[in-house]
Amino acid sequence: MAIPHPARRRHFSRRRAAVSVIAVTATVLAGTVAGLASGPALASSHREAPLISEDPPADNTDVYAFVSPDKPDTVTLIANWYPFEEPNGGPNFYPWATDAHHDINIDNDGDAKADLTYRWDFRTEDRRGNDTFLYNDDPVTSLDDEDLLFRQTYTLSVIHRDTGRTTNLVTNGKVAPSNVGAASMPNYGTLRNQAITAVPGGGQTFAGQADDPFFLDLRIFDLLYGKDLSEVGTDTVAGFNVNTLALQVPKSALTLANSPTRNPVIGVWSDTERTSITLRTPGAQRSFGPDVQVSRLGNPLVNEVVVPAGLKDRFNSLLPEQDRAVPALVNKVLNPEVPDLVQRIYGIPAPAKPRNDLFEIFLTGITKKSGDQINLDLNSQLNNADVDPARFAPSEQLRLNTSIPVTAQPNRLGVLGGDLQGFPNGRRLADDALDISVQALEGAAVTGIVKALAAGDRVDRNDVQFGAKFPYVALPNTKAVNSSSR
Repeated sequence: MAIPHPARRRHFSRRRAAVSVIAVTATVLAGTVAGLASGPALASSHREAPLISEDPPADNTDVYAFVSPDKPDTVTLIANWYPFEEPNGGPNFYPWATDAHHDINIDNDGDAKADLTYRWDFRTEDRRGNDTFLYNDDPVTSLDDEDLLFRQTYTLSVIHRDTGRTTNLVTNGKVAPSNVGAASMPNYGTLRNQAITAVPGGGQTFAGQADDPFFLDLRIFDLLYGKDLSEVGTDTVAGFNVNTLALQVPKSALTLANSPTRNPVIGVWSDTERTSITLRTPGAQRSFGPDVQVSRLGNPLVNEVVVPAGLKDRFNSLLPEQDRAVPALVNKVLNPEVPDLVQRIYGIPAPAKPRNDLFEIFLTGITKKSGDQINLDLNSQLNNADVDPARFAPSEQLRLNTSIPVTAQPNRLGVLGGDLQGFPNGRRLADDALDISVQALEGAAVTGIVKALAAGDRVDRNDVQFGAKFPYVALPNTKAVNSSSR
């Protein structure tokens, strides 16, 4: 299907062409990086590429976007960083990177460029000095407690790409610290609540540690669950934590022309930008130079499972507007590897190629206007009344139709389960992204659920319950992952 080339729009000052962080005098993690293939999601992005696996604080793991269930006139955006945080990882635990930008981007007009970028920049106050190794030297009962010796704050700003204007939203937001344990932080819920900060215009934001909300069995890498589906049923990320950014704002703040009625669909992705040069000397480190993009995430599990090893680092540097110009991207969507692997191992016939249904799901949004594969107008920016089709560009984003009402009884299989508010229309915390993705890869969006794979990975929900109000993610774990009590 042909998509007209979008009109070019002014580029701004961020320089995001390279992917590597260069360590001068010690190590050069080299490289200028160009485009790469993106394909349909199959697993979340935990340590998904060689370079980013060496830089956990900058590693995006998941992005969620959904209409807030308790405030349906708002949208909640959640992005996570720093995969596989073992709860007892002291004495330094898991601080936010202070030499990086943490971004959540919104494309509301479909040209694959960020119309809004919400950016969190972090600062550290470390009071330990040469006095102690402890993160806290007595129980911590508030974020202002003198016993909390390691503290972080942030600035939240929003960048408007049409004008280049940056608006400061939060100047000195307080970060909820890593959860050291019950003796050190006897009521972590109180600390979390104190870390929720009001955002002008009726929103709120949170930065801090949380239980990793993603749930799946990652034994998919052992030739799709042991070649006989015997290696299923274990939540690989159970017990681990992540660093979470959450933002809740009115729908009108995100939608084109501030009109969720006329233009309800938005595209969402997160990224991390680091300074390009790190100077390491004995016992010290200094970062400087232009910013480069080192991580990117829209739909779950794109880079982790779909993209071949030799191209993974490139994908993390790629801007959505570059996607359609990279032949490998379209090839990976139209000719995905996973269905062929399923056919070879389990004998389940792969759907016929080219896979225009996957092109629609992951690169244009689900709409009759880009082809009649799924026969549903759902979550493409092409469905926005004020979008110029001539400027529309296919790109890998997590797309959300903000006009779909909150589901009273959500279905974990989202759209494939008849629940149009679920993934791949945005992504809620309880959506079973892996099972949905496998079914989509097997053609379920066109033919219905593939019964032979209906049981999926047998991990159907998170190991701990999500919250009923912002920021919705569960409190961080404190028990060791290898504990016999888990």
